[in-house]
Amino acid sequence: MELWSLTGNSQRLDGGAMFGNAPKALWSRWIKPDAENRIPLACRCLLVKDLDGKNVLFETGIGAFFEPALRERYGVVEERHVLLDSLAEAGLTHEDIDAVVLSHLHFDHAGGLLAAWEEGLAQRLLFPKATYIVGAHHWHRALKPHPRDRASFVPELQPLLEASGRLELVEGEHAQALGEAVRFSYSDGHTPGLMLAEVAGVVFCADLIPGRFWVHLPITMGYDRYPEKLIEEKQAFLDDKLARGVRLFFTHDHDCAVAQVVRDERGRYGTTQEQPEMRGQVA
Repeated sequence: MELWSLTGNSQRLDGGAMFGNAPKALWSRWIKPDAENRIPLACRCLLVKDLDGKNVLFETGIGAFFEPALRERYGVVEERHVLLDSLAEAGLTHEDIDAVVLSHLHFDHAGGLLAAWEEGLAQRLLFPKATYIVGAHHWHRALKPHPRDRASFVPELQPLLEASGRLELVEGEHAQALGEAVRFSYSDGHTPGLMLAEVAGVVFCADLIPGRFWVHLPITMGYDRYPEKLIEEKQAFLDDKLARGVRLFFTHDHDCAVAQVVRDERGRYGTTQEQPEMRGQVA
C-alpha cells in the first residue's frame, strides 16, 4: 500500500468559531488570524493506493461546488476543484477511485464528491466507479438534520448518493467493500455518527480532532454539537492510539498532515514526529 495526503480546496474561517470557548489570546499563538479574524484551514484527504488492489480515498474536502456568493461566505479560497489536481499528482483521476470513505456529510468533508460549480448546470457526482461508504447512523442524521447544523449539509447530495446505486451504509467495524483492512469507530460529540477510519497504522481524525491544536483535551470547536461528550470521546480515542502507536491524520491542520500522539508527565496530550505531507509512503 501507498499512503498519500492530498490537498483539497482550502478555507479561511473565523478563528473564534474554530476554537470554541478558548480565548483568542490562546489560540492566536497557534494560528495567526487575518484582519477579519479568520484562520487558514486545509481540507486534506487521505489516499491509499493498492489497498487489497483498490484505490481508496478517505474524504473529498469541500471541493468547488459552491456558487461564487456562497464560496465567499464560507471562505473557500480556490475556484477550481483542487482535489482533482492533487489526484493527478498521485497518478490518478477521480475515475480511478474504487471507494470513497466519508467520516460524515458536512459540506467541508463531502462537497468534493460534486463537480465544480458551473452556471446553469445541476450538481453531479464525481467518482463514477466508487462505492460511497458512510456510517448508517450519520446517514439518518443527514437526511433529517437538526436546525443547528442543517446548513452544514448539501441537500442535493444525499439523493445523488442514493440514486448512484453505489452507497454502502456501515454500522460496525468494517465495510463490505473494504473488508478488514479498514477498521471503523464512531463518535457523537461533533455530529451524531461521525465515522473514524483506521488503516495501515494511521487514523483519519476528521472533526473529532481537526488538527494538532485540538489534541489538547479542553479545545473544541464552536461547531461541535456536544463539546463535553466530544472531550470524553477524544480522551478515550487518544489513549487508545497512544497505547497502540497509531498515527493521527489531520484534515483541517493547515501545515501538518500526520503526527504521533504523546502525553507528558502532567497528562497533557500533544504531538510529535509531525509531517506536512505524505507522498507515496509505503505501509
